[in-house]
Amino acid sequence: MKTVIVVHGGAWAIPDLLAEASMAGVKNAAWAGDAVLKNGGSAIDAVEKAVRSLEDDPTFDAGHGAVLNVDGEVELDSIIMDGETLATGAVASVRNIANPVSLARAVMEKTDHVILTDRGASMFAERIGIPVADDLVTDLERKDWEQSSSYPVGVGKLFNTQWGHDTVGAVALDSLGNVACATSTGGIRNKMVGRVGDSPIIGSGGYADNRSGAVSCTGHGESILKVTLARLILFHMEQGKSATAAAEASLQYMGERVKGCGGAIVVSSTGDWAASFTTPRMAWASIKEDVLHCGLNPKEDFTQMLK
Repeated sequence: MKTVIVVHGGAWAIPDLLAEASMAGVKNAAWAGDAVLKNGGSAIDAVEKAVRSLEDDPTFDAGHGAVLNVDGEVELDSIIMDGETLATGAVASVRNIANPVSLARAVMEKTDHVILTDRGASMFAERIGIPVADDLVTDLERKDWEQSSSYPVGVGKLFNTQWGHDTVGAVALDSLGNVACATSTGGIRNKMVGRVGDSPIIGSGGYADNRSGAVSCTGHGESILKVTLARLILFHMEQGKSATAAAEASLQYMGERVKGCGGAIVVSSTGDWAASFTTPRMAWASIKEDVLHCGLNPKEDFTQMLK
């Protein structure tokens, strides 16, 4: 099977100031995931590796660089899902964890549960030896948080000015034909304490099933939750739509039905892939058969041969 990795750094109004760093970050993440796949690694290993790369990059709203809630604290959400078995792990409202995607994977592999939140997730992380990280808040985010006044303003500006920030994610198809997805986020600036968006919710922030494909979503979490966007995209693919047509139809429906903007990356179980969005910009990159594709603006698709 020809392997595929697709990653995104969030769908929002990415300012020119962050454009170059956003593109560099998604390309680095795609390379990291592709290296795993090229070495015979699994789709689940590839999406975890790619998302960890994005969590470690302060350009993105996940892990290091995550946005702050109304109390000025970081609260992180993540999901990971294996399309072969439908095994899933997720964490919500976790603090002081640099790589929530790896904690989500531990929930999947080392517990009988799918989602752990807040204190329980932290206790589990401590029990399995995941170190506490006290350096997740960047100076830039602290400054932006102090300048932004309220959650409604934060949401209103998410899609059209520099106040936004969003989710990161990855989907992959490995050499055995298995698909996987992973999504990770710090949420929306000035959110209420304990607010959980779409990212860690199965079928909304992500979904993976070998019978159809894998999806990772990004955008306004409450809107994505209302239409269960990830599962909706795969439903359209099950009805025979291509990855691109399924993503575009689902995003259009979300816009019409709940006035929500967002984006999604998709890979089918046959290797058809897509990166679609209805926000002003979304940084994304994919690698298939040694060709890197990437883009930031609508209809943009730069290609680069890797060999």
